[in-house]
Amino acid sequence: MTVGQYVICLNGVVRREALRWFNQRGRFISALVRPLVWLVIFAAGFHFVLGVSIIPPYETYIPYEVYIAPGLVAMIQLFNGMQSSLSMVYDREMGSMKTLLISPFPRWYLLLAKLLAGVAVSVVQSYIFLAIAWFWEIEPPLSGYLAVLPALILSGLMLGALGLVLSSFIRQLENFAGVMNFVIFPMFFTSSALYPLWRVQEASLPLYWLCQINPFTHATELIRFALYDKFNATSAAVLVAYTIVFMIVAVIGYDPARGLMARRAGAE
Repeated sequence: MTVGQYVICLNGVVRREALRWFNQRGRFISALVRPLVWLVIFAAGFHFVLGVSIIPPYETYIPYEVYIAPGLVAMIQLFNGMQSSLSMVYDREMGSMKTLLISPFPRWYLLLAKLLAGVAVSVVQSYIFLAIAWFWEIEPPLSGYLAVLPALILSGLMLGALGLVLSSFIRQLENFAGVMNFVIFPMFFTSSALYPLWRVQEASLPLYWLCQINPFTHATELIRFALYDKFNATSAAVLVAYTIVFMIVAVIGYDPARGLMARRAGAE
């Protein structure tokens, strides 16, 4: 296979995902409405100052809506990763996924192309949300909008890879909603998206350590730091590690010879 053929394959997968996103306007609207509702409700109901966990000293205070905005950006990427995994399950039931996997391209590359297509969509959605959130006085420095791009790509890769893993477990499209409830909301609420980690530590030490090992916490923190021109090396390293692990599991799971799909076929 030549480099040009790999590029054509990637372009085809990305274009397909982009067309699906443009045609499914409900998916686009829901991806924005969900975090905006959280922003409006929490900004109105909890409009108080909160100790910021980004820049010492911790007695620095910021409005609550400013604090949770990065977590809501990460929420967009989390739901987009789950939507991408839903499309994988749908494609598998319709047979188009089988057509893709029997192509001469390596399985890891096909899954990576699907992952990159989903990340591209989630990055666009994240920037649209940040533009709308500006009207709620979410105003990071202009350089932060550029600095956050690598953070969005890395967090999108990790959450999208998690979605690929979940799609390899799900047997039927009807089971997807239940899986989402057992994955999305626990990940979101056991993270630093709504409360700073130092405050969680004061309230419950077990919950604090659960938040520390939660990959969504590190996605939120990486975005939060990057929006204000800072780099969280620990969160970046954790996200890279989780992304590699999730991709390895996804590649094995989609291997018809030895993965999860093969065991399901044998069970049926």
